[in-house]
Amino acid sequence: MTSPPQEFAPTPEPEATQVRILPRIVLLVVLLYLFLVAINLLSGGIKVLGADTAGGLFSGIQHPLAALAVGILGTVLVQSSSVTTSTIVALVGSGEIDVVTAVPMIMGANIGTTITNTLVSVGSIGRKADFTRAFAAATVHDFFNLIAVAIFLPLQLATGFLDKAAGYLANALPLGVVDGDYDSPIKASIKAGSKVVKALVQDVFGWSGWLAGGTMIVIGLAIIIVSLTLITKNMRVVIAQRAERAINRALKKSGIFAIAIGTVITMGVQSSSITTSLLVPLCAAGILTLENAFPVMLGANIGTTITAFLASLATDIHGLQIALVHVIFNLLATLLVYPFPAVRQIPIRLAQGLAVRAVENKGLVVAYVLIVFVGLPLVSMFLFR
Repeated sequence: MTSPPQEFAPTPEPEATQVRILPRIVLLVVLLYLFLVAINLLSGGIKVLGADTAGGLFSGIQHPLAALAVGILGTVLVQSSSVTTSTIVALVGSGEIDVVTAVPMIMGANIGTTITNTLVSVGSIGRKADFTRAFAAATVHDFFNLIAVAIFLPLQLATGFLDKAAGYLANALPLGVVDGDYDSPIKASIKAGSKVVKALVQDVFGWSGWLAGGTMIVIGLAIIIVSLTLITKNMRVVIAQRAERAINRALKKSGIFAIAIGTVITMGVQSSSITTSLLVPLCAAGILTLENAFPVMLGANIGTTITAFLASLATDIHGLQIALVHVIFNLLATLLVYPFPAVRQIPIRLAQGLAVRAVENKGLVVAYVLIVFVGLPLVSMFLFR
């Protein structure tokens, strides 16, 4: 007795597969755009809340720890290290602040900008495994910058090597006065999207001050949570396991290549927060490992220095000098940590350990943000000012 012939499901044609994947790719692009608009809204809301405070932060600072704290708080308020460092460059160029005082402020800006990553990781808080990966990806940047400051700030205070090296380079480079303003097309399109919501809140409803700022923050967080959830689900479908392995293999082969990617992207979008925040959902979805995302973040640290450098071209030699301090600091920090596997693992292990504890105790996330980005800087600023 012969068994009846088995029926096999036809193998999907490549064209059919592309038809199914294409709408998901389009959806991903839309979701990524909404995600970036939400980050801009978040920044705008915090900027509105902190507009009256940020302006007077930088005046009257003498102690280096107070200057470090001001750099952190100023960046937290405006949600952009580019804005903070450009402001510092302008103040140094105008003679309001001297270069030596401004160096710790630049270091503080590096720390303050990483709060955005932590806020973005909250979008995955309802999914334990995803949140573990997301929070580790968000805080590894924090630990790197904290370690870099802990090493280089005492050295700078003892020797002044950063401002001296930057001064030498500034005098060696030809200084021309040009328009330092630059806005990438990507960033311009993101701003256009967020302006619609801002106009609704401020012009249609007529809200201002803390009410407008708080509303923009709530809307931004809501969009981030929804968009991240959908991005994570769609990325797992669009990027198959083979593609995931290929991405990780390409980045694993060359850390320099990954650092270059982070640098170029950040120069293009003019925001390290955008670059590093995009890595958080990739890590949350398991598409990128933390080890492979880390050098991209280091590249973002380097790439973000371009904004202050462009701003310095519209100032004097001292403005250029403090902008070059930013470049040298981030380059040296990368060279100190990344080439050595044992050293490179320190921020990664610290971030992973904190993420495991944060999953078990969600209150730790709130405590971490308040202590690192608000509490300690405020205490330092008032104690040493």
